[in-house]
Amino acid sequence: KPICTPNALSEIRRHFSQPEGLLMLGGYLSIYWMSGCMPDSYYSYSGYIRWSHVFYQLAIQDGIQYIIHRGEHMIPMIYKNTHAAHHIHTTPMLYDAFDGSVLDTGLMILLPLLITSRFVNANIWSYMTFGTIYANMLTLIHSKEDHPWDPYARTMGIGTAEDHRVHHKTFKWNYGHIFTYWDRICDTYLEY
Repeated sequence: KPICTPNALSEIRRHFSQPEGLLMLGGYLSIYWMSGCMPDSYYSYSGYIRWSHVFYQLAIQDGIQYIIHRGEHMIPMIYKNTHAAHHIHTTPMLYDAFDGSVLDTGLMILLPLLITSRFVNANIWSYMTFGTIYANMLTLIHSKEDHPWDPYARTMGIGTAEDHRVHHKTFKWNYGHIFTYWDRICDTYLEY
């Protein structure tokens, strides 16, 4: 089955033309970095990847994003003006990860990134590793397919595409994006 069908190419163009992805996230990262406003440790090339820093960044980012995501769903006026645009996808696919609204991306992705950078004094290697894992997870959980590593991820409390599909179908469960920890702690986790 060919991968580059006309429909797939159209979806790829749509994905890269959404301001929430490359423009907003790329702009945030570029401006925050080039302005010199990041904590000093983020400009350090010495050392190596500190996996504890990567985990802390993922956990804090996901915790803040969980709170904002759940809050958006709980307050109808905010939901309507921020996150509802993303929920037009009841069966999300990879290209839908950054499809939503500018305000939603600012609240649910950029604000937590900014706050997280102030809590963990990571070096550049740990920050780039965190960013790579985070961006890929946001995309992978929006897959309409299960992944072969999902059973292993699930045992470690890592969210899967199926967990996120439950969220897109019900709108009231599985608010986490990286982990299921926050959903389990707050009793908002629903296994499919």
